[in-house]
Amino acid sequence: MNNSLRPDFAKCNNFVPVVTQDAATDEVLMLAYMNEEAYNETLKTGNAVYFSRSRNKLWRKGEESGNVQKVSGVFLDCDIDTIFLKVEQISGTACHEGYKTCFFREIIPDGFK
Repeated sequence: MNNSLRPDFAKCNNFVPVVTQDAATDEVLMLAYMNEEAYNETLKTGNAVYFSRSRNKLWRKGEESGNVQKVSGVFLDCDIDTIFLKVEQISGTACHEGYKTCFFREIIPDGFK
């Protein structure tokens, strides 16, 4: 593991996308964004912290809902401009609409049938 590697926030206008996966089930839970402050706090606390672009502030996952995400792995993609988190999803729901994952809507194009 290379602890000196850091996401290239400047490359992405100070926000990088974060794909979050349940470490136990491998299910993709959500896509969010981090700025450098959220990234640093995530590494320091071990809990997922994102940046809410709509509220323009840090979003400490579970702070209000109790749906905390304990981070078990942090990975960077090959371009160092996307973060991949493996987490333990406390309480079972990642989505603000109450679903386990934010990806609960399935689209089945005609060509897939």
